[in-house]
Amino acid sequence: MAHPSIDPGRAAPLDAPDRRHGGVSPDASPRNRAPGIGTLNEKPLHAALKAWLAEEGDRFEVPVDGFVVDILRGDTVIEIQTGSASGLTRKLHTLLKRHRVRLVLPVPAVRTIVRFDAASGECRTRTSPQHGTVVDVFREFVSLRALLGDPNLSIDVVLIHERELRTTAGKSRRRRGSHREERHLIQVVDSLSFRHPADYMAVVPADLEEPFTTAELAQSIGRPRGMAQKIAYVLRGMDVLTPMGKRGNSVLYRRNVGR
Repeated sequence: MAHPSIDPGRAAPLDAPDRRHGGVSPDASPRNRAPGIGTLNEKPLHAALKAWLAEEGDRFEVPVDGFVVDILRGDTVIEIQTGSASGLTRKLHTLLKRHRVRLVLPVPAVRTIVRFDAASGECRTRTSPQHGTVVDVFREFVSLRALLGDPNLSIDVVLIHERELRTTAGKSRRRRGSHREERHLIQVVDSLSFRHPADYMAVVPADLEEPFTTAELAQSIGRPRGMAQKIAYVLRGMDVLTPMGKRGNSVLYRRNVGR
């Protein structure tokens, strides 16, 4: 089946009707607000994404199969992970046996950094020169490789504009430099859904000729070879990318799905 390549800076929108028209502020639609949900230690970014996702009838922080899930929508579990996905593998492995699971992974397409100097009280704001794309989520896919392609699992990569608060500890000997304190959601910019194995191949440009090496993949997507190697590792595990010999010391790959 043919699957078009994607522009890493632009992704397909989620299927929710009120999020089909470009960027959405977390406060843009009152029906997406979920007052009172959350836990004592919930971080601002996690809480804001949960409020943005919320729909009428959802249940929050519900015990399911020995775990507390963020949102339960009918028989579908919705989990939001703002940190490393590696800690989710056991939870997902259990939940996927009996439930459909929708995993939401935010990627900062734009990051506004607010740096507070505790010694002087001065506050400075700048925009990070780094801009995350859908490709970056493959760092998280590495730890989830054994679960990717499960028919009960879908993954929504949400591109966001976030505000990151950092504190400079001043003259403290225990804490030097700046430390990230909190992340806040400013706006949901766009998103891409991964539901079928072929969806993951969208990060491989359609015009990349076969066979190709990870060095050639890296050049085609404008990323370091290390990232291309992670992509190849994930796609091999899903059997949508197949090694077919070597060119020198480099493994050659071909697609197992249509271009």
